[in-house]
Amino acid sequence: MWKPYRVSKSLSKASLPDGIRVYAIGDIHGRSDLLKLQLAQIAVDESLYPCARTIIVFHGDYIDRGPDSRGTVDLLLACAQMREAVFLKGNHETFVRRFLDTPNSLNDWRVLGGLETLVSYGLRPSLSRDHSDHEKLSEELRVAIPAQHLVFLDSLPTSFTCGDFFFVHAGVRPGLALAKQSDDDMLWIRDDFLLHGSPFEKFVVHGHTPVAAPDIRCNRVNIDTGAFATGRLSCVVIEGTDIVPLLDIRDWMAGNSTRTDETPVKHGDSFRTLRREDRGLQAPQATLLPDAPHQGSLRSLY
Repeated sequence: MWKPYRVSKSLSKASLPDGIRVYAIGDIHGRSDLLKLQLAQIAVDESLYPCARTIIVFHGDYIDRGPDSRGTVDLLLACAQMREAVFLKGNHETFVRRFLDTPNSLNDWRVLGGLETLVSYGLRPSLSRDHSDHEKLSEELRVAIPAQHLVFLDSLPTSFTCGDFFFVHAGVRPGLALAKQSDDDMLWIRDDFLLHGSPFEKFVVHGHTPVAAPDIRCNRVNIDTGAFATGRLSCVVIEGTDIVPLLDIRDWMAGNSTRTDETPVKHGDSFRTLRREDRGLQAPQATLLPDAPHQGSLRSLY
C-alpha cells in the first residue's frame, strides 16, 4: 500500500476559501473502472469529514489509451447531474472534434490512443492510412457518438480558479499572467512549466505529465499517475492550506481514515510526496525531482 505525505500549513501558503474543499482528480484515460472506485472513496471521505461545500475538479484526458472512453464520459455526465463538479479540457479531448472536422488527423490521434476511443464507441478502425478510409470512419463516429458526449467534449473549459489555486490540465507559461495564458500551453506545456521552481501567480494543480505518485512542490502539484497503464488514478484533497492525497479505496479498510497525516519531507526545493509500504517493508517510490524532470520509465505514458 502506498501512503502520501501531507503538506502542512507552514509549508503551503496557498489557501482555499473557508468552507470549501476540492477533490482534484488526475488523468483518467478511459479507465471508468478506476473512476468509479475514486468517486466511491470521495463519498466515504465526505461522510468521515463533512464540509459545507465540496467540489470535484477533473483535470482532463478522459478519453484515449484506456478501454472505456465512452463509459468514462457517461460516468462524468452522471456525476455532473448529482453534484458540483468542474470538468477541465485535456489535450486528448481536442482530437474528437479534430477528427470529425479533419479526418486525416487520425494519423496524429492514433499514436495517442485514439483507436481505443473509437472502439469504445462501437467502431472497428483499421490500420489503413488511406484518406477515404479515414473519412468513412469519421462519419461513422459522427453517427455513433451521442450528441450529449460531443457537447460535453466541445464545451470543456481550460482552467478553473478557486482561492489561491489554479487548476489546469498541463500547466502554465512561466512569466505570463494567468489571465493571458494560451489554450495551447494549458493543454500541452511540459518542460518550461515543470522546470520552473519559483512561485506562480497562484498554486497550480495539474496533470498531463505522468509521475509515479502525486508530486507536491512549493509552487504546484502534479496528480497524473498514468492511470491507464498503472491502474492507479490519483486524487488529492485540498482544504484550507492542506493538500492531502486520498488513499486508494482498494488499500483502505472500513473504520480507518481515508487520508494520511504524515510530516512532509523536504527534498531540496521540492517535497518527496509518496512512499510505498508493503506489509511493513518500505521502499522509496520514484517522484519527479528537480534534477530528473521526466522519469524515463514513464516517458511512454505521455
